[in-house]
Amino acid sequence: MLKWTAKGKGLYAVKTIGILCASDTELVPFLARMKTAQKMEKAMLTFYSGTLPTVNVKVVAVYSGVCKVNAAVAAQLLIEAFHAEAVINAGTAGGMDERVQLFDTVVAEQTAYHDVAGDILTEFHPWMQSVYFQADERLLAAARTYSRTAEHPVLFGKIVTGEQFITDENREKINAAFAPLAVDMESASVAHVCHVNGVPFLAVRTVTDTAAHSGAENFERNCEQASEIAAKAVVGILEQIAS
Repeated sequence: MLKWTAKGKGLYAVKTIGILCASDTELVPFLARMKTAQKMEKAMLTFYSGTLPTVNVKVVAVYSGVCKVNAAVAAQLLIEAFHAEAVINAGTAGGMDERVQLFDTVVAEQTAYHDVAGDILTEFHPWMQSVYFQADERLLAAARTYSRTAEHPVLFGKIVTGEQFITDENREKINAAFAPLAVDMESASVAHVCHVNGVPFLAVRTVTDTAAHSGAENFERNCEQASEIAAKAVVGILEQIAS
């Protein structure tokens, strides 16, 4: 968990926040907001280091490429090479719960893999108590405060992760097992890396497709707008911490 200490009139938290997106489209809204001081390359990935004008913290942002392993590689580099003291996984997701609408933003209280056997993480490393990775409570609290005045709806619940774009064929099985609000291909793997490193984690994902508006064509059509909404939410959350 983050250690929060009083400093002046506000709360001082970490010095460096890692922001991890799966795609370049999801990263673009962050780069548009950042004052970028440096660009670095590691493991075929490009990391952008800079600041957000309204947030008194250094930011290192990267897009990892789609899928669990790509996201895990980027997350570990954010922590080890760039000294990120908290990591936010931001971008888009597919809506799973029928109440979730297009362009709703889901903040994950818990994340899990929907395509990994339940005992893999509990009986073996990292010997978890359940299949769920927990979001950092302080980051969640900031997200809840932000949600009260957010321009777009912000929902709190579960996001599950797996190596596939979910279609109607797989939706019922995943919903029965996990009851998630949304599904993606990276969040649980980033949470996993943060868990074993003892680094606070939060996932913030905006919905591009739902059961009523399913298919890759909806993702493609809505990705840019959803990415902008997700970036706005992340910045809003960080502003709550900085205020």
